[in-house]
Amino acid sequence: MPYLGGEEALRELRRALANPHVQADRLRYRAAVLRVIRYMAQGADVSGLFPEMVKASAAADVVQKKLVSLYVRAQAPRQPQLALLAVNTLRKDCAHPSPAVRGLALRSMCGLRMPGIQEYLQQPLLSGLRDKASYVRRAAVLGCAKMLKMQGDCEVDGALVNELYSLLRDQDPIVVVNCLRALEEILKKEGGVVINKPIAHHLLKRMADLDQWGQSEVLTFLLRYRPRSEEELFDILNLLDGYLKSSSPSVVMAATKLFLVLAREYPHVQADVLVRVKGPLLSACTSESRELCFTALCHVRQILGSLPGHFSSHYKKFFCLYSEPHYIKCQKMEVLCELVNDENVQQVLEELKGYCTDVSVELAQGAIFAIGNIARTYTEECVGILTELLGLQQEHITSAVVQAFRDLVWLCPQCTDAVCRALPGCEDAIQDSEGKQALIWLLGTHGEKVPNAPYVLEDFVENVKSEMFPAVKMELLTALVRLFLSRPAECQDMLGRLLYYCIEEEMDMAVRDRGLFYYRLLQSGVEEVKRVLCSPKSDPSLGLLEDQTERPVNTWASEFNTLAPVYGRERWALVTAHQPAEPSYTCSPCTGSGNRDTESLISEGNKEVLKVHPDTGSLTLIPDVYLTAEQFEKTWLSLDMSCHLSLPWCGTVHPDTIQTALHVVHIQTIAMSKAGVQPWKAYLSAQDDTGCLFLTELLLEAADLEMQVSVKQSEAKPEALQTFISALRTVMGAVAGLGS
Repeated sequence: MPYLGGEEALRELRRALANPHVQADRLRYRAAVLRVIRYMAQGADVSGLFPEMVKASAAADVVQKKLVSLYVRAQAPRQPQLALLAVNTLRKDCAHPSPAVRGLALRSMCGLRMPGIQEYLQQPLLSGLRDKASYVRRAAVLGCAKMLKMQGDCEVDGALVNELYSLLRDQDPIVVVNCLRALEEILKKEGGVVINKPIAHHLLKRMADLDQWGQSEVLTFLLRYRPRSEEELFDILNLLDGYLKSSSPSVVMAATKLFLVLAREYPHVQADVLVRVKGPLLSACTSESRELCFTALCHVRQILGSLPGHFSSHYKKFFCLYSEPHYIKCQKMEVLCELVNDENVQQVLEELKGYCTDVSVELAQGAIFAIGNIARTYTEECVGILTELLGLQQEHITSAVVQAFRDLVWLCPQCTDAVCRALPGCEDAIQDSEGKQALIWLLGTHGEKVPNAPYVLEDFVENVKSEMFPAVKMELLTALVRLFLSRPAECQDMLGRLLYYCIEEEMDMAVRDRGLFYYRLLQSGVEEVKRVLCSPKSDPSLGLLEDQTERPVNTWASEFNTLAPVYGRERWALVTAHQPAEPSYTCSPCTGSGNRDTESLISEGNKEVLKVHPDTGSLTLIPDVYLTAEQFEKTWLSLDMSCHLSLPWCGTVHPDTIQTALHVVHIQTIAMSKAGVQPWKAYLSAQDDTGCLFLTELLLEAADLEMQVSVKQSEAKPEALQTFISALRTVMGAVAGLGS
């Protein structure tokens, strides 16, 4: 057996491919080609067989043509000169009588990643767009997007775009969907495919002909169309009503988002839609697909933020199954906490109590924390369950219960006595840092209600030299000083020993500084210590602040059926911040004299810069750029518009917050309207290290859910402009998230 990928193996394969007897036998010829593909899949270098494989593509066997196509697309970058031989063969196959061969030839040609292939693609693609066979048209439409992507920043062919727009009325539904995706890719810099009234109505009529993936795509593109009248709006909603009951979760979610966005001015319609999709969402939450189940649970939590108790009657659907993974169980417990009411509180607590003894430490602690959250409303029942769990004497359970007690007494002071009665004996079962800190805080803050509090803290003091966590030592210092104020006789000696150790022997500087601080504070007198340390022991108002108020549906309607509910709004903003922006370019940026006129406006004395997207190095902004209002106005009027886009916005505008956030990324504020002024405007400026200016106008009309952003650039730098827009989008998104 020749060595895999060795010269002997290649010679044997070459002899087999060139043997006339093998070529005459269709099955033997196909088997030889298949051996080449198998070697290639195993990592062997078979690029030397390129001429023989190109000859094999001339065979009439369609299966063999597919195998050769796979080989050619993989090896063309290594053999660009020989790949021209394959191009000639593929161009001939584009005129083959069989539509399967014509479509395969187009797909193969568009998959060749080699320089100069575009000139060979144009004519076959145009012919493929007008082909009688739908399979060929499907391949040609997608090939247009691949060809223009290989061209890079070259100008888009207007005739080709018009041809694709005309194919939106093709009889084949897959061709229609492929055209939408191809136009979206081709016109990315212009903002994507335009959906006007005729196109929108045509797509609505073709919805019944599409498969579930096509329906999801079309529903997503219809988000770009805004009906011009109330009558047209409700006609569209009536046409799409049946898709809220589709058997495909993707179609249901896409239709729901379209309903929520189109009916943004009709809250009762939005509420009715969310009621109608309750069934499909519950089915997805119990799906065997773990990914689908987790995504549905995230969207359920998003809906509960606007409609509390929306799924309360179906709370048993969110009980955890034994075979479910940890992340799904955690999501279900979060949902259960939001569904608790007077009718189901006992059943939910019993279910969560069963999870507290799970073999998974993370799940058990998560269940205990969930009971602690419910305890803010149903204190007596939850405290009883948590106290009962302490009797198990399990380390992770005791630690989680004590942490839940700490949070509970801070928010619900009425349960302090019950918690203090349950604390004795907990110190023996806690070994982790978080649990120790919670117990020490409780003993120091409410030690007057715990008879053995000084003796428990004394055990910690005696073992302080072996304590591994500096945070525990600092918490012990604070707790002991507090307890000293209420029980001085029992704590004086141990406090002195602890302060001596922390100041003289402790190696951690944070602990040593804390000890010195308390030593000097005690020297200033007891009254001063009380003034500093005797803060409130609870703050019930904090619980009201933490409780999420009902958010309007419009605040998250645009995020529905995206990854934002899965990642969370803040994390998703960070993820998308590293992706290039896709603004809508209305005209070309100016160059030449405009740049020379603005070069002297900015002082270059400050060499400090902020790196935006340091991984790409595409833009660096200089801080403390000074540009007067007169200079800004003169420069703004002399430049053409480079980019215009819309950013989602809800709630009121806080100018100070926006100005501070922009200053962090070195975007300076020239002028800004006061809070409450309608329309609200702001003018911004920034300069990169090459001297290019970015002038920006923000405009927010009254009762508008989108902020209009206009950007002018002194030099034609599309990549730098995209990065600047991405940074601006991230800042404004973060400010909008804080405001909501």
